[in-house]
Amino acid sequence: MDSQTAPIMRLKDRPEYAGKPSPLCHPPEAHVADAVADMAERNYGSVIVTDPDRKVVGVVTERDILKKLVNRGLDPKSTTLSEIMTANPRVANEDDDVLDWLRVMSNERFRRLPVVDSEGRIKAVMTQGDFVSYTWPELAYQAKQIARATIGRNWGLVLVGGAVLLWILAVLVIILSV
Repeated sequence: MDSQTAPIMRLKDRPEYAGKPSPLCHPPEAHVADAVADMAERNYGSVIVTDPDRKVVGVVTERDILKKLVNRGLDPKSTTLSEIMTANPRVANEDDDVLDWLRVMSNERFRRLPVVDSEGRIKAVMTQGDFVSYTWPELAYQAKQIARATIGRNWGLVLVGGAVLLWILAVLVIILSV
């Protein structure tokens, strides 16, 4: 099926979306140490920086902490999230198409996608890993089609190769049984 004619699969329709835990959110003025403690406790790889209305103003990932805090020798107890966050990150609406965002995330090389409702309030964070279950069946189908096309085009070689393999196996059986 051509991607132009493929039915739209909204982010909120994915099973992964419904089962997502609430995103970890902190205000911009929160200290990195507090956010890291919460991230460690919940085993999260990021914190969403939000305003009082729960609208996304930034994202802080483990990589941000490593590169922008640790590498610069900053103190996590006095450094605020606003100092190291990725400001104004890409944000998806929960009614957006999964494939559109999968392409954007892949092309722009980011792994976490904050998803908001129609009022712009944070609802979930989708990761590239969440999209694997969506893309895996399509990749398996494409591999099967490629294998069929390759074997079909080279059927004569497949038959010759199979015959040679059977001959070698027969010779080995005879040699080993003597």
